Amino acid sequence: MTERLTATPEGIARAAELLCTGHLAAFGTETVYGLGADATNNRAVARVFDAKGRPHFNPLICHYPSADAAFIDVVASDTARALAAAFWPGPLTLVLPRRVTCKVALLAGAGLDTLAVRVPANTIALALLRACGRPIAAPSANRSGEVSPTTAAHVLEGLDGRIDAILDSGPCPVGVESTVLDLSGHRPFLLRPGGVTQEAIEAVIGPIQRGLPLAAAQATQSLRSPGMLLSHYAPKLPVRLNATSVSANEALLAFGPPPPGAASVFQLSETRDLVEAASRLFDGLRRLDAGASAIAVMPIPESGLGLAINDRLSRAAAPR
Repeated sequence: MTERLTATPEGIARAAELLCTGHLAAFGTETVYGLGADATNNRAVARVFDAKGRPHFNPLICHYPSADAAFIDVVASDTARALAAAFWPGPLTLVLPRRVTCKVALLAGAGLDTLAVRVPANTIALALLRACGRPIAAPSANRSGEVSPTTAAHVLEGLDGRIDAILDSGPCPVGVESTVLDLSGHRPFLLRPGGVTQEAIEAVIGPIQRGLPLAAAQATQSLRSPGMLLSHYAPKLPVRLNATSVSANEALLAFGPPPPGAASVFQLSETRDLVEAASRLFDGLRRLDAGASAIAVMPIPESGLGLAINDRLSRAAAPR
């Protein structure tokens, strides 16, 4: 049963307590309601995809109480700082390079070298973020493919019983998702229109280009924000899927009891728990990506989060 919380100091404290202990709590922002999870907790982030029925590990937007807090995890250019000064708190998301010291789980950023960050303009959301003391990953609080929610009632229509709590923050005044601007390359690209207009952004930093150029998208197969074509995290080693045996020169990404003989083993979930496996996937690919000739991957069911896991693995195994 989903716990209903009111936007009182006690309700905010309870929502923060749940988030900090790996639970899921929806909360309102100025744009839409977000489904919050501790962005530093792999398993909590995996639960977001499971609760939403999200078919891919799309990168999630991480929410912070201030620009200074956000820029601890990402590298902020002069352009980013100018936009933050102009529009934060507010409905603008910036995609920036992850710092080496970034504490956000790889799964929250879909294994990419970038992170989507923003500071919401909602006093209740900001109070919650301050109480949590850590970044909160929060896609829209609805089942995947359904209409984004702008009231607590909307959230409960799709997620009642699938999440731990909802902090009723009232109706969302903007009512559309945040604008997403990619600042990770040489030129700014508007990846998703939203609550801050292109004209307002250009008044601060000059002309920007809308959308990722087709050639760049084909070359990188990169998904820099929610709502775009999914990229894959490709390790340096080739990846062999549905392995029921393993050779001595292969590393093994295991799901359940592993066959003998691997050069090294990373266990996604000994008990074949798909949520646990999803939470460990990117870490496992990175850890096995050295000291062997290839990475063999044990079969993973095509159900629940297994669909998303297999989607990412098939992309990792695709011809380079």
